[in-house]
Amino acid sequence: MTVTVSGPDFIALQVRDVEAAATFYEAHLGLRRAPASPPGAVVFATEPVPFAVREPLPGVDLDAVERPGLGVALWFRTTDAQALHDRLHAAGIPIVKAPEDGPFGRMFTFVGPEGYAITTHDN
Repeated sequence: MTVTVSGPDFIALQVRDVEAAATFYEAHLGLRRAPASPPGAVVFATEPVPFAVREPLPGVDLDAVERPGLGVALWFRTTDAQALHDRLHAAGIPIVKAPEDGPFGRMFTFVGPEGYAITTHDN
């Protein structure tokens, strides 16, 4: 039997405060909650891959790391990266890489809840 993997099917960030993280993604990125989420998590109705914030798995100590997700590149597509940048900057959200034109359109990186670095692009 041949087994194949087609790619990412679900992405979840482990966070200390699920509700605060969910509120951030709703308020600042405009994400909408999916109709149902498992206990300890909030799933968003993102496409093509669902995205969630969730309580840490057993054995995960987010306080023991300098920055969660270090080494992982998480990218979100937006309709207007510059406008999103301007809105996040005005709200005091830390920007770690200023907007620039790249191979995936206009892009920039900000720091979300819990310290995860998130890149957005508009192509």
